[in-house]
Amino acid sequence: MVQELVLTLQALGLPRPMLGTLASRLLRDIHAKVLELLPSLPPGSLQPLLTYSLDAPRWEALESLCQSLRGQYCCRRCLLLKRLDLTTSAFHWSDRAKAQGEAIKTVLTPIRKALTPETDVSIAHVLAARADLSRLVPATSKSARQGTCCAINKVLMGNMPDRGGRPNELEAPMPSWQSRREDGGGRKAGRQCWGRKKKKK
Repeated sequence: MVQELVLTLQALGLPRPMLGTLASRLLRDIHAKVLELLPSLPPGSLQPLLTYSLDAPRWEALESLCQSLRGQYCCRRCLLLKRLDLTTSAFHWSDRAKAQGEAIKTVLTPIRKALTPETDVSIAHVLAARADLSRLVPATSKSARQGTCCAINKVLMGNMPDRGGRPNELEAPMPSWQSRREDGGGRKAGRQCWGRKKKKK
């Protein structure tokens, strides 16, 4: 709740409240700022994404869906964070990185601690979502490329060797058969006696 309130104040351009500020006073300031900014918004920008009312069964279904998605997101974030940890640990293998180990930890540790597998998305975000959130913008569009275009996109890679590894081109390994050795596998060559050995007198 506190984090969402701080984000609301930042979005509206309001200063952080002083200690001891009443909640009613803070809500009045937020309401007044919202009324001030509403005329500057384009028409239809505040249309809700969820347009029908929710009864008790729908609330339960929405909560169940939210819990399921939260579990899946947590699993995926754990996997991505594990990959991140392995990638960053690989940088410490070089001699140059070992000399700068403490400096690297100083930079990466606070960033890594802020990345948690748990998500903060809740049903409140669904209720607060607006219709423009469902408008999909292609990643290759001009507006999207303005934020993702960089100098590395102009670098062209040459022909890369084919490393294979395609499952449909792999053959199952077959066991190799070897012929018996001439010496009978370590035994003495010659005639074998199958009878019982005679006792020495």
